[in-house]
Amino acid sequence: MPPEKAPSGKEALPSTVERSDDKAERTWEKTYESAMETYDGDGARARRTAFAALKHTHEKVGDHWEPKDEYGPSDEQAARGGADSDLPTAGGVDANATKEHLMDLARRLDVPGRSSMKKDELVEAVRKASNRETAKARKKD
Repeated sequence: MPPEKAPSGKEALPSTVERSDDKAERTWEKTYESAMETYDGDGARARRTAFAALKHTHEKVGDHWEPKDEYGPSDEQAARGGADSDLPTAGGVDANATKEHLMDLARRLDVPGRSSMKKDELVEAVRKASNRETAKARKKD
């Protein structure tokens, strides 16, 4: 029996990226496909690599990814890179964004108590709210 063909970037596209703009989709697909070749078909590593590339151009807002104002890593983990880091990830939230920007996202996601939160608390609250929105959207899919 021949080996199973690895899924293309389009076939492996996560639902959060499917709900995003064309640039997010292209970034994820091209990086995923290149990583599949580079890492000998290691799908998990290709997914991590594709998300790492996406986090430089987009940030997760609710159930989708939106373009960032500035190119660059979204948090310390993304800046350092590597799967063996013990640094926490912000789950696609741009932890390097201004507090004002994070407050705007928290407002859009209707995060309670946002007005009294510090920046790191906003990052965590936006991450949790985005994860909830993603879970809701996936139930509908």
